[in-house]
Amino acid sequence: MEDDCRKKPVGTMKVVVNGSDKVVASCLTVGGLVGEMGLGKQAVAVEVNRVLVPRREHELVRLKEGDVVELVTLVGGG
Repeated sequence: MEDDCRKKPVGTMKVVVNGSDKVVASCLTVGGLVGEMGLGKQAVAVEVNRVLVPRREHELVRLKEGDVVELVTLVGGG
């Protein structure tokens, strides 16, 4: 099946990231959002609409208008 995102011009959509509204490019993947947030090199857990998205699926899962995303990073300390 052909990717619908390749057929359409890129627009924008609103998602909620860690409780705040964020306008992002339509057809953005979870991995793309992680990169936009500057977290690409960090260990990060991602939930979309309360469902955990495994790291291996970050580039496969596309966000949709209104999705609620939680990004959680590990913080070391002592």
